[in-house]
Amino acid sequence: MRNFTNVTDIGDLHAAVKQALEVKANRFAYQHLGKNRTLLMIFFNSSLRTRLSTQKAALNLGMNVIVLDVNQGAWKLETERGVIMDGDKPEHLLEAIPVMGCYCDVIGVRSFARFENKRDDYEETIINQFIKYSGRPVFSMEAATRHPLQSFADLITIEEYKATPRPRVVLTWAPHPKALPQAVPNSFAEWMNAAEDIDFVIANPEGYDLAPEFVGNAPVYHHQDEALKNADFVYAKNWSAYADPNYGKVLSTDRSWTITSEKMALTNNAYFMHCLPVRRNMIVSDAVIESERSLVIPEAANREISAQVVLMRILESL
Repeated sequence: MRNFTNVTDIGDLHAAVKQALEVKANRFAYQHLGKNRTLLMIFFNSSLRTRLSTQKAALNLGMNVIVLDVNQGAWKLETERGVIMDGDKPEHLLEAIPVMGCYCDVIGVRSFARFENKRDDYEETIINQFIKYSGRPVFSMEAATRHPLQSFADLITIEEYKATPRPRVVLTWAPHPKALPQAVPNSFAEWMNAAEDIDFVIANPEGYDLAPEFVGNAPVYHHQDEALKNADFVYAKNWSAYADPNYGKVLSTDRSWTITSEKMALTNNAYFMHCLPVRRNMIVSDAVIESERSLVIPEAANREISAQVVLMRILESL
């Protein structure tokens, strides 16, 4: 595997999950793959789980790790072509990227949607420039439209905790005070649709439908309670509007969509999932996230495993 930005890059999902569980059982058995190799992790945005889990995964493999916070410990980078660089950005990404490639063997990039230009966001302008100009394998640590390391970890978690061969998994919108990207819900939908043994549905208010290419054939409910019936897993996440002219906007903060104990009582004693960080009592009540059926910590732990499998596959291709 050369690059990792979406579900198709990982190949057969059953094989990927099987490999992940093997890695989890003995995560230090593959250090020969990373010996004398260097991972460069580039952050255009803040991170906690992605930063820690990916760095830990690389160390498990014996890699050296360099972490670069673009807007804190480096020059501000211009990303647009054709601009007169007379502002506060003294270096262009097109020079910075090949320079970064000189110092490493693999590059991880984290760059969120900006909500300035929908086309630029959905064409993944930033990460695709790294793929084109770095000369190195590149993997996404969350991009404008997808967060594949998170979705892979989510799939691993569902595999570990499912009680039926084909669980019902509900992705539900929940309220949030700020406009958030569609990357996590897009990616989760993409991975759940690609899995052959999951009954996947989406619930969101009117005006919050995701892009059709991510929804796929999944049923979309605009009434949350109906979607939650018989659910085995409830994945709550906020996202801003996708469709024009409201792209990137907050259309609702309806608290009736918050996941509470009453909402979970509609399910088949479902597990609660969220990628974190989470706004308590906006996205989910204290009682639900602290319950025995909350998987937010096991999910976060599996971020190390998903990152390690991706890095192993990239290293094997070098």
